[in-house]
Amino acid sequence: MDKGLKTYIAFNSAAVAVALFMLALSIWLSPVDLSTKGYWTMGVILLCGSLVNLVKYRMDERIADETSSKIEKARHEKLISEYVGKD
Repeated sequence: MDKGLKTYIAFNSAAVAVALFMLALSIWLSPVDLSTKGYWTMGVILLCGSLVNLVKYRMDERIADETSSKIEKARHEKLISEYVGKD
């Protein structure tokens, strides 16, 4: 893996960790009932899970599109080379 990519991943991981810590701290210190804090926490956990699934789905979709376009490109190149080779 490229060093720049590792740095980028480490920075984003640290940013997510800090954001989640600050969010957990703000929920903990909020002046509401424990049941409300639990409800907010469940919402945050479900939101995080949904975002991870969305990003994974979008990445899988992009990879599938790239793969199919590579296959199509190879098929077209083969057809062109066979057509040109017949002369």
